[in-house]
Amino acid sequence: MASRRRKDGSGEGRARRFPRPLMVGGVLLPMALLLFSCSGCSPVYVAKAGWAELKILKGRRPLDEVINDRRTTEETRHKLLLARQARSFAIHQLGLDAGDSYTSFTQLDSDTLAWVLSAAYRDRLESKTWWFPIVGRVPYKGYSNQQGAEKAQSKLETEGFDTYLRTTSAFSTLGWFADPILSSLLKYDDVEFVTTIIHELTHNHLFVSGKVRFNESFATFVGRAGAIRFFCGPEGTPQTPDCLTAIRRLDDYNNFSSFLNGFVTELEEIYSSPTLSVDEKIEAREALLFREREQWGEPPRTEQYPIISGFVNRPLNNAILMARMRYFHRLRGFSQVLEDHAGDLRAAVSYFKEGAKSVEDPFELLPPDDSITIRGEQSGS
Repeated sequence: MASRRRKDGSGEGRARRFPRPLMVGGVLLPMALLLFSCSGCSPVYVAKAGWAELKILKGRRPLDEVINDRRTTEETRHKLLLARQARSFAIHQLGLDAGDSYTSFTQLDSDTLAWVLSAAYRDRLESKTWWFPIVGRVPYKGYSNQQGAEKAQSKLETEGFDTYLRTTSAFSTLGWFADPILSSLLKYDDVEFVTTIIHELTHNHLFVSGKVRFNESFATFVGRAGAIRFFCGPEGTPQTPDCLTAIRRLDDYNNFSSFLNGFVTELEEIYSSPTLSVDEKIEAREALLFREREQWGEPPRTEQYPIISGFVNRPLNNAILMARMRYFHRLRGFSQVLEDHAGDLRAAVSYFKEGAKSVEDPFELLPPDDSITIRGEQSGS
C-alpha cells in the first residue's frame, strides 16, 4: 500500500516492511530481518539491542501531551517546544523528509542512550567492520548497557585491535520508525539540541548504504549549517548569542576537519612505510601527535581552536582517529557546495540527495580534494 503524506511532509503511516527495530551504532535496524538474514550476527547481541529499543518505542508519549503536562518542568517544556520548531524548520525550510520522527518523547532511565564501540587495526587506518542488512557494512556496534560494551571492548583488545568506546544520546531509524525525542538530549544547550535534531533528520532524508563516513559527515554539515539558519534567520546575520554560537561551532568544525585531513595524510605516510615495525609506527604516530600538541595545545590557540586542542591533548589510537574522520571528513567541501548554491541550504541538500543516486562514492559530489582514502570502510563510507 502506498504511504500517505501530510501537507507538511511529515508523513502519515509511512509503509514499513519490517515490524521490529534494532540499534546498530547510531542507527536502528528491523530485528526480524536481522534474526533471519544476518548470518554473521550474534543472536544474543540482536536480542538485547532489540529489546532495549522496544522499551524506547513503548515509552513514547505524544509531544503535545508532554508539553501540556503540568508535571513537565519549564526547562523540559522549553526544549520540547524548541524541538517542535526545529522539526518544522527542517521540513519546510530545508526540505528534509522527517517522517513521523520527533513528534513524541521518551523518558530514559539514565542520561545515556547507548554505548558505541568501534575498533581498528593498530598499524594502519583500517576499521574492523560488521555487516547488517539495509545499512551495509558499518565500523561500529551499539550496546544498551555499559557492561556488555566493555566486555566486547576487552575481547577486541585481546584480539589486538585498537578500540574506542563512547556514549551516544541520539539515534536515527532512517525513517523506518517514528523516532522519539529522548530525555538524554535535554542536557544539551539550545544550539547543540537543534543541531542534533537536524543531524538525525538528515539521516532520515539521505542515508547511503555502506557509506558511513559520507553519511555522518554530510549529517554533521547539514546539522551545523541548519542550526545557523535556524538561529540567525534566512540572511544568516548574527543577532543573538545562539546565532553567534552556531556560527562559531561550524567554523570550529571546519577548522578541525582541515587539520584532521592534514594530520591523517602525514600519518598514512608513516603507516605505509615498509621498513617500520608495528611498534615503530605507533612510536612515530605519537611523535607526530606531540608535534601538533606543541603547536595547538596551549593558549591562546586553545580558545580559538577548541576541538583541535582537545584532540591533540588526549591519548590517541587508530580507532579514536577513525571515529573522528567519520564525522569531520571534508566539511569544507560541503561548505563550498553550499556557497556554490548561493547559500541556499535546501538546494544544497537536494543536490546531494539527487546526486547520490548516480555516483558510486558520494564524496565525488564535492569539489576536487587531495584528501586520503581510508581503508576498511570503503571509499567514502
